[in-house]
Amino acid sequence: MINYLLFGLFAATLLGIARFHKYAVQIAASGLVLVLGVRFFTGFEVLSHFSHELKELVNLSGLLLGFAILADYFERSNMPEKLAEKLPTGKFGPFLLLLLIAVLSALLDNIAAALIGGAAAITLFKRKVHIGYLAAMVAASNAGGAGSVIGDTTTTMIWIAGASPLWVVEAAIGAIVAISFFGFFASAQQNSLQPLIKPEEKAPPVDTLKLVIVGMIIVGTISTNVAFGFPAAGVWAAIAIGQLISKANWKALPHAAHGMVFLVCLVATASMMPVEELPEPSEWTALALGFVSAFFDNIPLTKLAISQNHYDWGLLAYTVGYGGSMLWFGSSAGVALAGLFSEAKSVKNWLIHGWHVVVGYILGFFAMLLFLGWSWETQDIRAGAAQPAQSDTRAGEPDKGH
Repeated sequence: MINYLLFGLFAATLLGIARFHKYAVQIAASGLVLVLGVRFFTGFEVLSHFSHELKELVNLSGLLLGFAILADYFERSNMPEKLAEKLPTGKFGPFLLLLLIAVLSALLDNIAAALIGGAAAITLFKRKVHIGYLAAMVAASNAGGAGSVIGDTTTTMIWIAGASPLWVVEAAIGAIVAISFFGFFASAQQNSLQPLIKPEEKAPPVDTLKLVIVGMIIVGTISTNVAFGFPAAGVWAAIAIGQLISKANWKALPHAAHGMVFLVCLVATASMMPVEELPEPSEWTALALGFVSAFFDNIPLTKLAISQNHYDWGLLAYTVGYGGSMLWFGSSAGVALAGLFSEAKSVKNWLIHGWHVVVGYILGFFAMLLFLGWSWETQDIRAGAAQPAQSDTRAGEPDKGH
């Protein structure tokens, strides 16, 4: 009965956010308080639980705030104006911007890529951005990050657990198919609402010092994640050093803080749900997890999948990484971008105008099944010494290696 109550409270929180998105933070915080109350009176060790979750929550908070500063540095570097000179007009210009976001996500992080894309869109489209294109920018950042062990929190978790980066990079196949599909339609939507504007005057020189700081933040993120599993520390260390080169614009933080509080409340609430086990790992379970991740935070889902240790990690990286794009609050990148464009905080409009993101997810999934099939590894990836699956079988099925 308690489990049903907890899931009911979480579902009510999500439905409330979907219906009254203007009060998303208040609703998310209220849901957290109610779930905490129920857990506390049922003997749940709240303090012990959050002592384990604290690092993750602080890390997510630091990344959201830090990458807002990174995006602001990028916007003030005059690089968006240079992009306007290089990107072609017509539908192909917005499409190339989506590809750029995906590449940036694979190289650094999906949150930063979405924010950089959003900052560029403010300049390139004079802030008139179609909500379908906003959904596509989030999808591009999540799809691009799904194939990189440094591109998304979930892929980093899989990597740290012991999976080979080569397993995860297979998600790029699904990402390419998905981006090709939703990019075509989203670019047409954006071009109809507001074409890419070529500046009449020559763009000002690029501020290389600000770009150096952007690079420092990226390097700090990767290095501290590899060394300590705490990329937020590297982000803020780089920002602190960058202050000696070029002052940060702290006015960028209030919007980011609003989205950060919202995300932390949802993640904290999700972490207390009684989801002790998942269905037997299969390609269809992986597909379903992508849809679930649009509503339910993908980090605890990924943790449970790692504990089961019989997933095709490239396919799982694609589904849990991309799946959150189907709703604006389904991923950190979506929450971060919604901080720049408040019109994105509408579930109805996101689904109606961003329908191509959902279809792209399905097409990318089946493309991976067609080209790679479904494979699962017999080794405990947490041991950090996983090897290709042997001739072991599961549920009477023959092994299907890549």
